[in-house]
Amino acid sequence: MKAVITEVRSSAKGPQVIVSRRSDQLVKELFKLEVPEMADGLVEIRNVAREPGWRSKIAVVSHVQGVDPVGACVGPRGSRVRMVVSELRGEKIDIIPFNDEPARYIAKALSPARVREVLVDDENKQATVIVPDDQLSLAIGREGMNARLAARLTGWRIDIKNESTFANEDADGFEDDQVGGMARCAAVLRNGRRCPNAAESGTRFCAIPGHAKLAQLEVQLGRVMTPEEVQEAVTPKGFARISEEAGMAGAAASTESEGS
Repeated sequence: MKAVITEVRSSAKGPQVIVSRRSDQLVKELFKLEVPEMADGLVEIRNVAREPGWRSKIAVVSHVQGVDPVGACVGPRGSRVRMVVSELRGEKIDIIPFNDEPARYIAKALSPARVREVLVDDENKQATVIVPDDQLSLAIGREGMNARLAARLTGWRIDIKNESTFANEDADGFEDDQVGGMARCAAVLRNGRRCPNAAESGTRFCAIPGHAKLAQLEVQLGRVMTPEEVQEAVTPKGFARISEEAGMAGAAASTESEGS
């Protein structure tokens, strides 16, 4: 049986060594024993969130291009993670890739649930996560365990809603054009609702990657997109069509500039 030393005390009877199997550090050390890439410093466990005896979530990152951090920890046919699970007496372990982008990180942290949208509030480190109706109970987990571990792993406060609830929420203040005194993002979500995030300075859209692309698209078009175009641009096909139009507009502007 393995454990980590958490404290060494001096007493009248001699040194006392305090060990623990509940520490997050135990998970890290067990993976170091099983994963050569981790022992060599190629792969690192960035964060750990654990409810001992039940479930752990670890976020891993690779420091070398071409090394899959999740695959390295799982091992051939799951052999490496299976050894760790066995040492922890069947404690389930979710291994997710660390990401500097909060929305992607939070979506992965809620694994094994599938996530539809993540709306982030960077200033308050809060995120609203929209999941399909049939994924709500999986995202929350038994007695809220999955959501609780995801919040501890990412360091963000996470509010999970299913699509039906999100679509039917009271519109009181939700359809306003202002968010905390700032202009509201003009993007439309896949469920037809307008994004509740504040727009970035100088644009009509927030910092979510998919919405930031719409800001770039307006720059290429040289004009503000109509509400119908914004809604169409949410889909890959619509985004491609409007991007093609933006390219034609850019070419025309270039031709006029050369002519003058």
